[in-house]
Amino acid sequence: MTVSEEQAWLRPSQGLWRMRRAEVGTMTALLAAFFGLVFLAAEGSTAGVVSVVVVLVLGAAFSWFVRRRYRAWRYQERHEDLFVARGVMVQRLSVVPYGRMQFVEVTAGPIERLFHLSTVKLHTAAAASDARIPGLEVAEAARLRDRLTELGESMAAGM
Repeated sequence: MTVSEEQAWLRPSQGLWRMRRAEVGTMTALLAAFFGLVFLAAEGSTAGVVSVVVVLVLGAAFSWFVRRRYRAWRYQERHEDLFVARGVMVQRLSVVPYGRMQFVEVTAGPIERLFHLSTVKLHTAAAASDARIPGLEVAEAARLRDRLTELGESMAAGM
C-alpha cells in the first residue's frame, strides 16, 4: 500500500506561515532602517534609498524561500509508523515506527506562543531518527502527542 492510499498528508497550521512572515518582515524592516540610516549618514540620500531598496528586495526573496519551506513540511499518521517529510532543495522523509519512540515532547517558544503554535518532537533511541513537526495549533499538538504516546506504548508492549 502506498503512502497516499492510506491517508492524506497533514500539514502545519497556517499560523506557522503567519509567524514566519512576521519574523521575516520584522527583520527586513529593521535591517532596511539600519542600513538606510548608515548609508544615508555616510554616503547621502541616494545611497540610503538604494540600500533600503536592496534590503527590501532581499527580504522579499527570503520570504519566498520561507514560504516554500513552510509548504514542504507535512506528516502522515499510519497504522504502524509516522511519516514526516520536509525540505525544499534536499527533501527528507523520516519514518518513525511507533514502537521505537521513547518519548514525545511538545515545545512552544515565546514567538510560537504569541501565534498559539507548538512543535511536536519525537525522540527515539537513534539520535538520527528524531523527528519534529513545527507549527501545529496547540490543540492539534496535544492530540498528536497523546495519540503518538498511546500508539507508542501499545506497539512497544507488543514487542
